[in-house]
Amino acid sequence: METPSQQTETLSSTKRALLALKQMQAKLEALESAKYEPIAIVGMGCRFPGGADNPEAFWNLLRDGVDAIAEVPQDRWNVDAYYDSNPDAPGKICNRYGGFVSHLQEFDAQFFRIAPREALSLDPQQRLLLEVSWEALENAAIAPERLIGTQTGVFIGICSTDYWHRLLNKKPDEIDAYLTTGNTHSLASGRLSYILGFTGPSLSVDTACSSSLVSVHLACKSLRDRECNLALAGGVNCILSPQVSINFSKAKMLSPDGRCKSFDAEANGFVRAEGCGIVVLKRLSDAIAAGDNILASICGSAVNQDGRTSGLTVPNGPSQQAVIAQALTNSRIEASQVSYVETHGTGTALGDPIEIGALGEVFGKERPVERSLIVGSVKTNIGHLEAAAGIAGLIKVVLALQHEEIPPNLHFKTPNPNISWGELPIKVPTQNIPWLGGEQPRYAGVSAFGFSGTNAHAILKVENRKSKVESQFKVENRKSKVESQFKVESRWRSPSQRRKSKVESQEDDRALKSRSTHLLALSAKSEKALRELVGRYKRFLEVYREVSLGDLCFTANTGRSHFDCRLGIIAGSIAELHEKFNAFLDRQETPGMLQGRVHKTTFDSGRSVSQLLGLSPENEDWQHMLSKLLDLYACGVPIDWLEFYSDYPFRKVTLPTYPFQRQRYWIETIR
Repeated sequence: METPSQQTETLSSTKRALLALKQMQAKLEALESAKYEPIAIVGMGCRFPGGADNPEAFWNLLRDGVDAIAEVPQDRWNVDAYYDSNPDAPGKICNRYGGFVSHLQEFDAQFFRIAPREALSLDPQQRLLLEVSWEALENAAIAPERLIGTQTGVFIGICSTDYWHRLLNKKPDEIDAYLTTGNTHSLASGRLSYILGFTGPSLSVDTACSSSLVSVHLACKSLRDRECNLALAGGVNCILSPQVSINFSKAKMLSPDGRCKSFDAEANGFVRAEGCGIVVLKRLSDAIAAGDNILASICGSAVNQDGRTSGLTVPNGPSQQAVIAQALTNSRIEASQVSYVETHGTGTALGDPIEIGALGEVFGKERPVERSLIVGSVKTNIGHLEAAAGIAGLIKVVLALQHEEIPPNLHFKTPNPNISWGELPIKVPTQNIPWLGGEQPRYAGVSAFGFSGTNAHAILKVENRKSKVESQFKVENRKSKVESQFKVESRWRSPSQRRKSKVESQEDDRALKSRSTHLLALSAKSEKALRELVGRYKRFLEVYREVSLGDLCFTANTGRSHFDCRLGIIAGSIAELHEKFNAFLDRQETPGMLQGRVHKTTFDSGRSVSQLLGLSPENEDWQHMLSKLLDLYACGVPIDWLEFYSDYPFRKVTLPTYPFQRQRYWIETIR
């Protein structure tokens, strides 16, 4: 028999073994959770055809069913010289149309510290990426300067080389030192990381039409693997010369009438388009902890290849099924939970039936007709953006999820007879459809298939207003390894606020009431840009009258970089702020408003706000503090705005972005 001491030792060993098993189980669960943690979309920026220069304008275009296709602008090529309705005509293009954006010849080189000579050789695609990425970060209320030296990743889809070929047409003795760095695809992502000071992974991806969605997939994986803590992902495409269009015309890819008629009987090819889209991504737990506005979450994604088909560019239905099924598995949801799919939907006689057939195989099984899968294609609005096509579709889905509405699919009159519509619970919307989810989250898929054979699919999700669902993520705390539970909230309530006790909420209410007056800090790199920025804010307030003054000032002060030309305004209401905007634009002085410029004096940025103001928190005079802070800001003293707002629960809101001051940088070519 065991002695009492031996029994105690045995029991102690058993407890240690059980404890070790529990710890191991906790670690395995944490690893599993990290592997599948959703990725939050916290900001977006875009330049799409039809004047869709920001997400709001893009949504208006989609909601209103706008056809943004237009005749090729004269600054691209002489459309009359290259057009011929016969696709076999040598050196000709079978249509006169495309989806185009403005300002490609113009760029704010000074803002990004690029010399004029270098800007002249800089691919407009890189120019677009710089501007749209900056706007996406501002849309996320993340001051770009705070990301310098951080593990921020950049993942860019890009495949066009039009400007490079334009430069190569120059005489050899006219080639400068910037041709390669200005046009090599690797520099499209590398320049972003360099200028913004990021140290995370930086990749340029070319899988043709799936490039940007593959980039999003890679960004999500990098975030989950903790290679980076924030990521910019998206794509860009520019159409500057006729050569590729001539090639596509000869390959019978282009629609003679210049429209993508996805899933329609008259589908006869696609129309080329250009643009740029960028999303700002974070791990969901990090986004919640940082108080970010979570526009939607990427639950999972997948990438695969067509392999050997009947032709190099011929799509493969089983491969499309496989990539969608894998994305669903990675998202840990059932196909029946997905209510909408943004398709690749190019509007080709061969591709459309294959894609709908694949969707039917994955989503159509045992799905009742009354819950038919809704499918659409943004290409019917803005054309095929090629390397940026996937990100255009993804941004469309995020906007539709936010607005709880599915926009119409254009040019759908007679369903394609080569698709077995009667056997498939799939519908194409021809008008706006409400997208309400009741108590359950809403899920949507996004597809992008490259003619390289590389396919990508992503599953997006947003919680509904009434949802009581709570998701638990095991968040590694380096000091304590504590598991934290976060509530996943919809866009209708700020996801920035953790659940607070009644006492804490009452304290917050009292604190906010004591701060009914606020300071707005605006800045730009020139006085002209500052005046234009103020004009944007003035127009913003005329549309969004219900915005909280505290939230507006908090977002502008903490979520923007602060430049040399500065304007500080103290106001107690939105109406007062609007009046002071008018006074500034009319060059009138008014109390509580001060314009200044940063002097080259070195300021001590190591002191706290309280030290700068010479005030003690217990004897704080709020109005006096704002007045002194206004003086300090206007003359260029660095202010730690995050510290200033650390004890007050203001929320991030969407505000106007920086007004770039563009000049023309362009290489002409012989036509």
